Amino acid sequence: MTIHLKALATLATVLLLTAGCGSQESRTEPTEPAGSLVDDDPALVQPGSLVVDRSISTDDAAHVVQTAQRLYTFWDSGDTTYLDQAVSDDFVDNTLPAGRPQGPTGPSEASKGFRAAVPDLECELVDLYVVDDTFTAHLTFRGHFSGTYNGVQGQGQPIEFTAIDIQHLGDGQTITEDWHLEDNLTFLQQAGLVTIAGTPD
Repeated sequence: MTIHLKALATLATVLLLTAGCGSQESRTEPTEPAGSLVDDDPALVQPGSLVVDRSISTDDAAHVVQTAQRLYTFWDSGDTTYLDQAVSDDFVDNTLPAGRPQGPTGPSEASKGFRAAVPDLECELVDLYVVDDTFTAHLTFRGHFSGTYNGVQGQGQPIEFTAIDIQHLGDGQTITEDWHLEDNLTFLQQAGLVTIAGTPD
């Protein structure tokens, strides 16, 4: 599998910044106030922090940021209207989990399956980093395992885990490909579905 070099560079920057290894001076910022790039519609997920490559025009940066808001509003709400607005018809998941369909159907099916386990699932867009036509997101998912997962009925256990996404707007309008990493092990431990040797139940 060929990995998009810009996506890897963006992820490296995110990991350094979130680990506290990047100085404030190394963080690129928009030429306009961050608020002018964000759609403040209360129905949309709002980024907790926003870092934008200053070489991007304000209009282009705003489009990328608002596409990210729509994608993560889909994950926050389960409403596929937002997914349709954010993702292209020829979308490709470059880290497709086994059993998940390729294309836009994949995120839709994943959301339905996860909401069957965690009906009150919320997605927080903790940090958003924009470089050219690619964005990287640091996410936190929260809720309660009160539904069913692989035939196991939850007992309302609180769930909180993180994820990192890299999303590429190949046509400049909608997301054409992505790479993602979720902390699924933490979810499974919190839900009581797996126990790691040497850790408390």
